[in-house]
Amino acid sequence: MDFQIIWDELPVYFGGLLVTLQLVPLSLLIGFILAVPLAVLRLSKNPLVNYPIFAFTYAFRGTPLIVQLFILYYGVGQFEGYSELTKEYKFLKDAYFFALLGFTLNTAAYTTEIFRGAMAQTSFGEIEAAKACGMSHSMIFRRIIIPSALRRALPAYSNEVIFMLHGSALATTITLVDITGAARIVMSDYYAPYEAFITAAVFYFVLTFLFIWIFRLVENHYNKHLKRREETIQVVT
Repeated sequence: MDFQIIWDELPVYFGGLLVTLQLVPLSLLIGFILAVPLAVLRLSKNPLVNYPIFAFTYAFRGTPLIVQLFILYYGVGQFEGYSELTKEYKFLKDAYFFALLGFTLNTAAYTTEIFRGAMAQTSFGEIEAAKACGMSHSMIFRRIIIPSALRRALPAYSNEVIFMLHGSALATTITLVDITGAARIVMSDYYAPYEAFITAAVFYFVLTFLFIWIFRLVENHYNKHLKRREETIQVVT
């Protein structure tokens, strides 16, 4: 390992880190905002509401992320009038926009199914108790089903966040210089693949550890009542 190469190219890696930290949290945030109402609609028994969302989630979960990025970034240019559209809307030529769009749609599809499953597992007793209190259907979703489901979905959603972080390495395939893109630049400049990609791996490892730590804090916060119940049971027994 030539640590001098790593030290000299750290600014390139930090530039890539900045791109990754812009793409991943923003796509996760927008995907989360989209996924919650989509998950609620997925529970509908109306096929006109349920099936289109099912088709969306199935399409994005059933195809590789890299294929989705290529279709969005390279494929849209085949549409007639697209070049004229890019003259008015400059961002339509920006690789960052298509990476953000691809990541957002992909994570929204996975998150929708995670939340749908968690909502479907809501205890029947909780719903009946809410009805007995006179809550409306919409209020039951807002106050009972959605908060309870989001808490139960945290472990699965944390995995989706990690997968999205690792999947963001594909942004380099559409010309963005993220962490992996920085590693490719270093490798091409020095022909040192070990130094280039091991350094990138360390960056991803630190980010993964940080995300896991944040989710653990969130889980501990929202599961305090369960720990108190366990402590009470232990004291009684």
